[in-house]
Amino acid sequence: MSDVDFTLNGETRSVSVGTTQSLLSLLRDELELPGSKNACEQGECGSCTVLMDGAAVCACLVLAADADGSDITTVEGMASGDVLHAVQDALVAGGGVQCGFCTPGFVVAAAHLFESEPSPDRDQIREALSGNICRCTGYGAILRSLEDLAQR
Repeated sequence: MSDVDFTLNGETRSVSVGTTQSLLSLLRDELELPGSKNACEQGECGSCTVLMDGAAVCACLVLAADADGSDITTVEGMASGDVLHAVQDALVAGGGVQCGFCTPGFVVAAAHLFESEPSPDRDQIREALSGNICRCTGYGAILRSLEDLAQR
């Protein structure tokens, strides 16, 4: 066990973590933030995407101990109180949400894109979301929702 100090969704946290514990396990099982989903545990599906020091990462591939000193943002940290993040709002309005399992990863990855590129084109959106898998929508509604947001 080791102590880890980091910022999580704007709040300073200090926790003890196991040497082989993943950041995903820490977030979901101990810190009770279920938004990041546990699907492949191999970094292939994107359902556990979080922002770590401004970079989109798969939390299943990051050791919890490596979060020491980092700034972590999960999908739970995207909204501002009761006001959805623009990406969340666009996905809801455009029907880009079906079962919701992959949605948190898409939200975080897309929010990361829109922070650096406020008006991305279709290819930039596709590239930013290329690490995320959706088993329900076929991506059409997700892409259209984000393209609509990019045009605003």
